[in-house]
Amino acid sequence: MISPRDVPLMLFAAGLGTRMGALTQTRPKPLIPVKGRALIDHALDIVDAFGPKTCVINTHYLAPLLEAHLAERTVTLVHETTLLETGGGIVNAVDQLGGSPIVTFNSDAIWRGPNPLRAVADAWDEDETDALLLCIPTDRAIGHKGKGDFSIDQAGQISRQGDFVYTGVQIIKTAPILAIHEPKFSLNRVWDTLIPQGRAKAVVYDGQWVDVGTPEGIDLAETLLDKGGANGSAG
Repeated sequence: MISPRDVPLMLFAAGLGTRMGALTQTRPKPLIPVKGRALIDHALDIVDAFGPKTCVINTHYLAPLLEAHLAERTVTLVHETTLLETGGGIVNAVDQLGGSPIVTFNSDAIWRGPNPLRAVADAWDEDETDALLLCIPTDRAIGHKGKGDFSIDQAGQISRQGDFVYTGVQIIKTAPILAIHEPKFSLNRVWDTLIPQGRAKAVVYDGQWVDVGTPEGIDLAETLLDKGGANGSAG
């Protein structure tokens, strides 16, 4: 277990959102409205309820619009002149994050159930784990098509492929990320190092989740919000 006051959070918001088609021609994906509120506001409701010591948000595409939207928020923005992917994004923001481990959170998902950030914080064991991923069974990943990302054994250790989908939430130490000396890389590279060492584990989310990656995902997300959002979020 780790206290929110002791852990910084990285909220990913720099993607191009190309699968959204015309919806992202004039605005970044985090500003797409779901139930009348921007995606990133739904995410920040969950962040605020969790209460991390620092919240860092990366920007890239149409960054001035996102900066203006977040002007009244107590967050730190870190701009990426070129897209750095998840691992490179953390390296680029590591000075602003100012600590390890960190929580990562995607800005393009809608949740129903317990606060997902609290779920990983409550399960974190620094001695046993370098990365703790929050996963969800495929049958509770609303709108997800195809197979899952991981299998999870009885000890919580993960392996590639299986019936669990990675939700974009994790707690991870920064040392294995900083060990990759490249400007642009995915956190998949880090997990592939940690999994054989038994240092990458998962906790299963006890709720429902929608990845709002396409226009169809908006309708699914709004239906989920009608049923009640995650603890600490609107809906």
